[in-house]
Amino acid sequence: MATNLIVRNVHPEIVNALKALATRNGRSAEAEHRAILEAALRRPRRRSIAEVLAAMPNVGEDADFQFHRF
Repeated sequence: MATNLIVRNVHPEIVNALKALATRNGRSAEAEHRAILEAALRRPRRRSIAEVLAAMPNVGEDADFQFHRF
């Protein structure tokens, strides 16, 4: 369900930057605002370090990575 969102007290420099970006992207300031909000809020959630480590492939045995002095 669509809802209206009103943002007050936005600094004029921010408004001008939004309008300029909208012009560069060929859309209205309102459409640009929606695109920015969507991009910021629909990002994939960050994975925890445990999830990153668990996703790493098994590349060998521990002995394969031991340091050898010559």
